[in-house]
Amino acid sequence: MGLPEINGKTKVCGLFGWPVEHSFSPAMHNAAYAGLGLNWVYVPYSVPPNCLRQAVEGMRALGLAGANVTVPHKQSIIPLLDKVDTAARIMGAVNTVRLEQGKLVGYNTDGPGFIQFLAAEANFSPQGKRVLLVGAGGAARAVAVALAGAGAAAIYITNRTPEKAEQLARDVAQAGQLTTRVLPWGRQLPGTVVAEVDLVIQTTPLGMGARSDQVPEFPFTALQPGQLVCDLIYNPNRTLFLQMAAARGATVFNGLGMLLYQGVLAFELWTGLPAPVAIMREALLKQVSGGEER
Repeated sequence: MGLPEINGKTKVCGLFGWPVEHSFSPAMHNAAYAGLGLNWVYVPYSVPPNCLRQAVEGMRALGLAGANVTVPHKQSIIPLLDKVDTAARIMGAVNTVRLEQGKLVGYNTDGPGFIQFLAAEANFSPQGKRVLLVGAGGAARAVAVALAGAGAAAIYITNRTPEKAEQLARDVAQAGQLTTRVLPWGRQLPGTVVAEVDLVIQTTPLGMGARSDQVPEFPFTALQPGQLVCDLIYNPNRTLFLQMAAARGATVFNGLGMLLYQGVLAFELWTGLPAPVAIMREALLKQVSGGEER
């Protein structure tokens, strides 16, 4: 794909993070703009933590149409915005900002992107379903709040630090009418619960990068054929956790779908147009196969 033609009418979106050099988002979004013939461009901005306020004000001053936000700024950007979407506030993180009539409004498309992935790629609706979350960090929080908003009947949380799981359970209860329950970690996790849930989501970093040979302690023998198991890690393509779940007959997915659809939702927030999902997926797959990092 060639470089876009930049002129006085080009609309600019970007990415605020530290670092951002290996992000997949520029390739994904610029492919989408080119595919639809839009005079838009997506630029990564490496923003040191002590410069975030200036970057946010720069976004307003320069009239950027929108920006994605990645580590380490997802939480610290919240007080710098004019308005934050209710779900993003409950999640405690913003990953997408849109300039609306001079006001900077924050959203979180990570959780909703996961819900859209479930519908589009896994043929799964959370409505009335029981979900088990392995881990209670930022990714787990985004997914849990979105699942609650989508009508999940129960969310069970297991985490090495139970206090963190308990806090997440309390916060998730604000997002929907559902049962939340904190379960023991590792070998103490009840196999009966694992066997009865409709969806298991692995949200910890175990299995990624230098930890690719690691897997959270989990009663894999309790899994039933046909259960849906997701790991939010997408590199490697199939973690040890997914390999062990697949060996029990579970239907498994990695985190690439969540990465794709959070970008799809951001694109649609900024442009007001349906996203070219196939184009964005192809660009993303090229980045992953090239060994890049997010």
